[in-house]
Amino acid sequence: MVKIIMGLKGSGKTKKLVELVREAVNVGDGDVVCIEKDRKLTYDIPYQARLIDAGAYAIGTYEFLKGFISGIHAGNYDITHVFVDNFYKLVEDKSPESFDAFIAWLDKFSEAEKIEFVISVSADAETATESVRKHFI
Repeated sequence: MVKIIMGLKGSGKTKKLVELVREAVNVGDGDVVCIEKDRKLTYDIPYQARLIDAGAYAIGTYEFLKGFISGIHAGNYDITHVFVDNFYKLVEDKSPESFDAFIAWLDKFSEAEKIEFVISVSADAETATESVRKHFI
């Protein structure tokens, strides 16, 4: 399952994401991973969640990000939740078409591997395509 938190800067996306990370950790039925561009959430998320500073890997492209996510899963099959904060800070291409294609891939990956993904995106929710809107929370 893929869930998207989309809104403009200052709309509370990261706060909502942190609440969901805490909730996932409290459920305790698997491992929780949180991916962010910088280490700004170090003191906000519980220590039980694995915090990954993706800025250290210069991701840039959607293909790199797909490999990155696949590699994280390959190293730990016990992951039940993956959270990605500030998605557009990780990739250079911010076009709706590329984002749609990535979300379609992520949805299939999520279903096949039984991992719940929550992504926060700094963008106007009104501009989102219908295929992205169906994932809004």
